[in-house]
Amino acid sequence: MCANPTTADKAMFDRPTNPVSYVAILMALITGVLHLVAATNAIQFSQVLGVLFVLNGLGFIGGTIVYLTRYWRRPLYLVAAIYSIVTILALFPVQGWGLEAFYMQGSLNPLAVITKAAEAVLAICALYLYADA
Repeated sequence: MCANPTTADKAMFDRPTNPVSYVAILMALITGVLHLVAATNAIQFSQVLGVLFVLNGLGFIGGTIVYLTRYWRRPLYLVAAIYSIVTILALFPVQGWGLEAFYMQGSLNPLAVITKAAEAVLAICALYLYADA
C-alpha cells in the first residue's frame, strides 16, 4: 500500500495506492467497531471477555491507523492476516466448535457473522497485498 519513506519531508499519512487496500481498511474498521459494540453485551457476562472485545476492536482500529502511516512495512501485512485469522479462531473456544458458535440463545448472531466475515476478507486482502507489495 504505502511506499517506504525516502525523504524526511514525507507526510505522516499516505493514501492507499491499491484498490484492495480500501477493502481491507473497510473490513478492519467494520470488525473493529463491531467488537467495541459487542463489548457492551459481553461485559454483562464476563468482565474479562468484555475487555478482550474492547482490546480486539482497538487493535483493528489501531492497525488501520498504522496502515495509513509512513511506518507501515510489508511484513505487517502478514501480521494483519495472522491477527485476523487468530481472531476468527478465538470465537470457537468461547462460543462452541461448530456452527453453534454463530448462534446466541437459539438465534443467528449477526454481529458474529459480520465480524468473522469481515475478518476473513481482511485476512485475504492482507495476504494479497503482501504478495503484491
